[in-house]
Amino acid sequence: MGAGAHASGRPEHWKIPESVLVVIHTRDLDVLLLERVSGLEPGVPYWQSVTGAKDRPDEPFEAAARREVFEETGIDCRVGSPLESRLRDWGIENVYPIYPQWRHRYAPEVVFNVERVFGLTLDAPVAVRLSPTEHRHAVWLPWRAAADRCASSSNAEAILMLPRFLENADDRACGN
Repeated sequence: MGAGAHASGRPEHWKIPESVLVVIHTRDLDVLLLERVSGLEPGVPYWQSVTGAKDRPDEPFEAAARREVFEETGIDCRVGSPLESRLRDWGIENVYPIYPQWRHRYAPEVVFNVERVFGLTLDAPVAVRLSPTEHRHAVWLPWRAAADRCASSSNAEAILMLPRFLENADDRACGN
């Protein structure tokens, strides 16, 4: 095996085509959006929820979600943190084609990504710590406005489902 390759034969620089989308929100349906440093088109803002690829093929989606939230916002929902139980797997997987301008990050035969959707409920909007290499701004918006601002249709659709997921979480909390 040559330098820079994994045991799987995958060069270290190739991204794994499995990622997470984490909608961070409050019970009042305010949603955190982050503006990427680089979007699809130069000069066009690209707003999104927390997203990120798995670090390794065997990394569980939930672990990737907890890691990405912490890396991109400084919000700690990792195992053992007070917010650990606030991260919920919504049981949704989106499969979408990888944008041509980002395909160079993946192995040549990879054209689709699988994205697992999670929600993280906070009591109120909080200040976040952004990674300046990934995001330039953060904003809390009411859920419909957040969905309208999203650059990704799968991200917007997830945000539009937020009221239903909150109702289901409240039902579980009440024992229904």
